[in-house]
Order: sequence, then C-alpha cells, then structure tokens
Amino acid sequence: MSLFGSIISKIFGGGAATAQASAPQASDTPTVSPAATGTGGAGSGTSGATAPTMGGAASPTSAPTGSAASVDVGQVLSDMAAKKGENLNYKQSIVDLLKLLDLNSSLPARKQLADELHYTGDKDDSATMNVWLHKQVVQKLAENGGKVPSDMQHT
Repeated sequence: MSLFGSIISKIFGGGAATAQASAPQASDTPTVSPAATGTGGAGSGTSGATAPTMGGAASPTSAPTGSAASVDVGQVLSDMAAKKGENLNYKQSIVDLLKLLDLNSSLPARKQLADELHYTGDKDDSATMNVWLHKQVVQKLAENGGKVPSDMQHT
C-alpha cells in the first residue's frame, strides 16, 4: 500500500478506501503479467500490465468514496493525539502527522510520499518539501470528503 493510502486508511478507517488505494498498485501488475507471459505474450495483455504502475499515483484523489464524507478528520486526529499522550504538532507538521498515525516519518518515507503526490520541487530541501506535503495531504483529505478543521488548512 502506498504511504498516502496508509494515511487514508488510518484516518478514514480503512474499508473501501484501503481496498481502492492498494488494489491498483499491489494486485494488478502480478495478476496481469504472469497471464501475459503464460500465453506467449499476447499484445493486449501486456499493454494492461504497464498501466497499473500509475494507479498508485491516481489513488490520492480517488481513494475514499462515500464513507469519507462522514469523517471528521479533526476529531479523529484529536482523539488519536489524546490517546498517544505526546505533544505532536500534527496540525502543521507532516512529520508529527505521520508519527500520530504510527507511520514511518523518516526522510526516505517522506520522499516516497512526495513522489506519490507528484512533488516537483527539490526533495533535498526537506523543510520546503515538508510544508508542501502537509498542505497536499490536508487538501487531499478535504477533496476526498473529510471534514478538515480550519486550523489545519493552509491558506
């Protein structure tokens, strides 16, 4: 599963969001490729095998569908923070947001997330990338129907 798919799963509770976010990336390529090679490499089968690699990139905007509309992202994160007992600045920091969700917050993981969300800036400028990542994650949560509090939104 993509890192963004994991974020969606942790906040929206999995379900359809998890299946949609991980299915194109994890299951399509192995299923299609062996069938194509087993039949001697039929042309129509192999063209479908290359398309799923972009599936993970498309999932951030299409992952959750109906159930996300009822998710109060601010409340979910606030409840998680209360249980965690740490003072995390998850409303402004991508590192702290990932830590709150018990996800890998290392620089390589954040670079992976940047790739998933199509970051075009310098990934070695981690401060700028981190601000962009947080803004994008919050924006994608809202676009997918999550109710994001104003103090998390970037203006």
